[in-house]
Amino acid sequence: MTQLTIIVPTRNEVDNVTTLFSRVNAAFADIQAEILVVDDSDDSTPFLVAEQAQISALPVRLLHRPRDERHGGLGSAVVAGARHARGEWVVVMDADLQHPPEVVAHLAQVAARHSADIVVGTRYAGNGSTGDGLDGARRTAGSSTATRLARALFPRRLATITDPMSGLFAFRRTAVQLDRLDPIGFKLLLEILVRHPGSTVAEVSYEMAARHAGDSKASVKEAMTYLRHLTRLRRHRLAGQLTQAPKTKRERVQQLGRMVAFGLVGLSGVAVNTAALWAAYSAAGLNHLLGAAIATQASTLWNFALIELLVYRGKGNGTWTSRAVRFWAMNNLLLLLRLPVLQVLVLTGIGVLVSNGITLVVLFLLRFLLSDRVIYGTRTGEPARDPVHLLVDHGPHAEPVVSGKRRSSYLKYRYDIAGTVTIGSQIMLPELEFFRAQWVADDSVDIAVRVGDVGNRRPRRRAAMTEFADPATLRYEEHLGRFGANFRVQLGDQINIVVGPLLARSPHVVYTNIVEALLRFVLISRGRMLLHSACVTLGGVGVMLSALTDTGKTATILRLLRDHGGRFLSDDMTVVDAQGNAVCFPKPLTISSHTLRAVNATDLTSKEWRRLQWQSRLHSKGGRSLALTLAKFNVPIMGINAITQMLVPPPKYTVDRLVPCKLGSTTTVEELFIIERGAPAIADLTFEDTVERMITNTDDAYGFPPFRYLAPAITVGGLGYAELRAKERQILQGFLANIRTRSVASDTFGWADEIPKLIRPAAVPVPVPAAVREQDTFPNWRAATRLAPSGGTA
Repeated sequence: MTQLTIIVPTRNEVDNVTTLFSRVNAAFADIQAEILVVDDSDDSTPFLVAEQAQISALPVRLLHRPRDERHGGLGSAVVAGARHARGEWVVVMDADLQHPPEVVAHLAQVAARHSADIVVGTRYAGNGSTGDGLDGARRTAGSSTATRLARALFPRRLATITDPMSGLFAFRRTAVQLDRLDPIGFKLLLEILVRHPGSTVAEVSYEMAARHAGDSKASVKEAMTYLRHLTRLRRHRLAGQLTQAPKTKRERVQQLGRMVAFGLVGLSGVAVNTAALWAAYSAAGLNHLLGAAIATQASTLWNFALIELLVYRGKGNGTWTSRAVRFWAMNNLLLLLRLPVLQVLVLTGIGVLVSNGITLVVLFLLRFLLSDRVIYGTRTGEPARDPVHLLVDHGPHAEPVVSGKRRSSYLKYRYDIAGTVTIGSQIMLPELEFFRAQWVADDSVDIAVRVGDVGNRRPRRRAAMTEFADPATLRYEEHLGRFGANFRVQLGDQINIVVGPLLARSPHVVYTNIVEALLRFVLISRGRMLLHSACVTLGGVGVMLSALTDTGKTATILRLLRDHGGRFLSDDMTVVDAQGNAVCFPKPLTISSHTLRAVNATDLTSKEWRRLQWQSRLHSKGGRSLALTLAKFNVPIMGINAITQMLVPPPKYTVDRLVPCKLGSTTTVEELFIIERGAPAIADLTFEDTVERMITNTDDAYGFPPFRYLAPAITVGGLGYAELRAKERQILQGFLANIRTRSVASDTFGWADEIPKLIRPAAVPVPVPAAVREQDTFPNWRAATRLAPSGGTA
């Protein structure tokens, strides 16, 4: 099955076709693709395409449009081609080779690897450039102006796109509704982006090449067509903004509150406007219409300052400068409507100041709707563009030097994870303290974590994840420059992580959001899986629990250990293999508000108990939900998380401080329970259903940024993200092959009461030789992981 359709719109490209086909076939030799030429030519281009199709290694189809079907130009040609595409992805490129086929192939690979809906080739980010593609200063200036104009008119929908005018792009066919598109001219990508605000977008930098042959199709006529297209999109968008009313009662109440506040500011603005008009008309003796125009500028400045600070508090569509420009433009356009009405009222004998006040009040509702739904964009329910700019830069990676401070490279803390992966870090990672292994050589760890300066000092308007190819490096930067939550990951035989100073002071965030994501994939490459689950042994039986985040798994584990004894292996993550074995991963437990009921810790001091009361509330489901909600907006969410955890450390305790218990090293899992909230029920699960639910539960644990930007770019042991995920599934299938699985639902957090009744008695234990028993001690992983007992000794 064809996975990719390369659409090449052509118009009199007879001098380019032969070279185009030769280079496309070479570039896509290892990619399953087809070429679809949509031709609007009046020369022999379609005949030459047909000849090349006979010798092409890739399948070729030709769609030749007669003159009467060419309405809409190049944009409509691409839409027509997309309707005939057979691939899951559609890649659009020019026929004149200004989009080098080698770059197009790289863009196609990025599209297949990342979870984005649209991938844009950009000339204006990273190592991208217009190169020799825009011949002359006029075309360069024209392209830059067109880009700035589009981004100014659509600040939210084009927020993370640096090159909305690009002719090189790819989109997932199911993510774009072709019936919504009605393009005119060249700029189809702009149409797609504006009409699909919820689509996720990634960019790939490239250097635009010179035309291979022929002349550019750009002209004054095309420029006017572009302006007409832009106007039509803005008009359509404006109509949608003004007619979209709040859907829920809460939204209507919120809008009413904003309108009242807007009205109060407006009343103060009327006073400012009237005073300015009096000064210009009565005191200075200017014409009343000129005075009204001058007064509008004064009241606009006054109203914008108060509305920005008091009503919307800096939250709106675009930057505050762009909002100021649009607010000024709105008031002056409405001034053009007011002036004729003002003149009529004055001619009827009404005083100038009263007439001016009447026109201001009459237009209040229109000003509010334009401000609320267009300028500030507070309307809810609309899909929003992802707040993080995702860029794949195939040029060399040169980290800017931002500090002359010399830093040590020594890794003070070293860990051995189940004898499989070693980690060294300059900062202590509390979640891994159980695995401390100072005998691991500093220069032989698999993952190294160091502190350093990442990215530029200057603040950013939004967070950015940049993937570099040479060397393979990922860089994440947030809003505050060097003082934000920045980090860099260099992939290779050793994975090197550099975290900025802010993150270095919040090791929980460093581990949870960065290190564990990489540890997950390194384990996969070595035949093990980091499974989101809890594991204990009860009566000699290996028992595993899994659930979506914040269901109640931790409280259930604590109650099982408290009430039934047994050994503890893990609460949040368990290392498993394809033979059904689980190796302990005893991270400190995070105590949320609903987990407190299961704690039986006589060792905690009164101060610790009091602190635990409010710590558990902040780091519970409500706090996590708030953080995930904030992650949808353009806020430095990772920095906020780091600072929050610095000020209020998460309530993390080792399990034996919370309930009396012993630790186990390994077990062969026999029973798996997937717990969920709902009406009490117990049901057996099929093998296929169990696999899918365990994958879902594990992915749910990595829902916090920046995992979804980081993961698709990870390569470990020669395996890319898709290959690692496929291998992870294979390991999980092997692990689950001989395990009995059931779902247990409860609406009273009563899983710990039901699970012990469902566990079948343990089989007669197999005697273990004394020599082996002596080796089954922590942290001698090589010995411990050779065993397959029901529970190791601590």
